[in-house]
Amino acid sequence: MAKRLLPHEPSVDAPNPEDEPDSPAIEAAALAIAPQAADQTPQKALWERFNNPGKRFKPVAEGSTELRFEILMAHIMPREGDDPKIKRYVVYELTVRQDSNEMDAQPAKIERRYTDFRELYQSLKRSHPNELNNLTFPNKVLMGNFSSELIGERSEAFEAFLAHVAEQTKLRDSNAFLRFLQHEELTKACQFLDERRHEMAIPMLENCFRLLNKVYMNRSRPVVLILCRLVAACTVSPVPHHAAERWALLALGRFETLCDIDLLPLYIPLLHTCAHLWWQRGQDQKPITDRLTDMSKQGINIANTTSLMQAIHKIDPRTETI
Repeated sequence: MAKRLLPHEPSVDAPNPEDEPDSPAIEAAALAIAPQAADQTPQKALWERFNNPGKRFKPVAEGSTELRFEILMAHIMPREGDDPKIKRYVVYELTVRQDSNEMDAQPAKIERRYTDFRELYQSLKRSHPNELNNLTFPNKVLMGNFSSELIGERSEAFEAFLAHVAEQTKLRDSNAFLRFLQHEELTKACQFLDERRHEMAIPMLENCFRLLNKVYMNRSRPVVLILCRLVAACTVSPVPHHAAERWALLALGRFETLCDIDLLPLYIPLLHTCAHLWWQRGQDQKPITDRLTDMSKQGINIANTTSLMQAIHKIDPRTETI
């Protein structure tokens, strides 16, 4: 299992406008926003490992965390009542947690098929064969795809595979792994943004952020990019989303000591977005405008010619309207 030191001791204090953008209070408050599911349609489970995941929870040593991948449930798609001509397949519900001495209270969940896991394995095998030499991946089967025994065996193999990928820097930082983690949900979220269905896109982006924030470091490119996309989605409407301020504060904090020069073009649009949001909420814009003034004195062009969504699109083009 991949282990990392805790970045800070979580605080239960709620953020206020006078907090430092990178304070533990801001970080904890933003991450404490309850996740929302875009699709609440119940789905009958074909296979379940445990009714209570806490039964198999193992605490981690004090002061550290452990990244854990678990598949506790699987179901058949298409759902009952859908077109019977469509070929049926098994969907695995993958739960990702950063456990400490207590179980992660805000796990991220995504659904993936066998073909998704296999595509990731084959891609990594081609690019990094040495890192996968001692790993066995479950083979395709012609019959028995829906048997509980096979699903249980595959689930354990998928968990071991993902844990191995997360432990290997080359594998964890690969484009193939990032695609596996976010591509499906991010693509749907961007389509919702393109259709102006922000209330559908934001919960999906929040889940993407929670997932990537567990797998990668706080100021890594994937995490900062999805966080900025979330801020843009929360502020693109005339009436900002209720969680816009908290995500914006978190994004500002992540940029304080950012080292990835490729992401710096997002910073000025983010500052302008936050300044406008602060104005909408009747809060003091001076800390942000002072920061922009300081950057201007250093010879940096701070003209607000590019929106945050446009700046994101230049770095990571998707389908959302810019």
